[in-house]
Amino acid sequence: MLNRNACCTRISALLFVAGILIASAPSPVGAQTDKPAATNKRAGTVDAGQLPKAKQTTLGLYVTAAQAYEMWKASPDKVKVIDVRTPEEFAFVGHPEIAWNIPVAFVSYQRKDGKFEYKAEPNKAFVALVKEIAQPTDVLLLTCRSGGRSAMAVNQLAAAGFTKSYNIVDGVEGDLVQDSESVFNGKRMKNGWKNSAPWVYSIDPEKVILEETSSERPQ
Repeated sequence: MLNRNACCTRISALLFVAGILIASAPSPVGAQTDKPAATNKRAGTVDAGQLPKAKQTTLGLYVTAAQAYEMWKASPDKVKVIDVRTPEEFAFVGHPEIAWNIPVAFVSYQRKDGKFEYKAEPNKAFVALVKEIAQPTDVLLLTCRSGGRSAMAVNQLAAAGFTKSYNIVDGVEGDLVQDSESVFNGKRMKNGWKNSAPWVYSIDPEKVILEETSSERPQ
């Protein structure tokens, strides 16, 4: 088990590299979808019936990144934003300034058969780590790259009694622009937290919660 100093060193190293590798890389883990989040343009709300299956949850609670930020601003003491991406994504791609990082899965660095894609290993301690910072009655807004992993995370939390867990359906990076005439075609410039609300590269080590550091966290 790493002590807190070792953890801070690890996180500082990630941040140093992030300062060099600012460019956003494709998400390395599965359970993602490139289908856009379904929103009602008139009302600005999520149309749950039109969401891709990979973004749907057992609780049926959905928000966009822009809505999530407004929810947090209205009640910052009762609403928590949890980024369930890997620590590498959290550092290199950037993250919501207000978010905690509790990964729902890690990259194994083992290639999938026949694909240039890495396998993911579930974080078996995910729910336990969320319990370190939140109560089942809290409003939790979960995000990943584009709404797939965060849906899985919501389902895990729902099974553990966190019944106010929302999926941020457009994630941190957002959905792909699908317009062959646009210079942004195929890029995540459509929606998502990075196109809707404050985000940063800088890391607060206290908000990166990994199993190896949980025993060092003040009670």
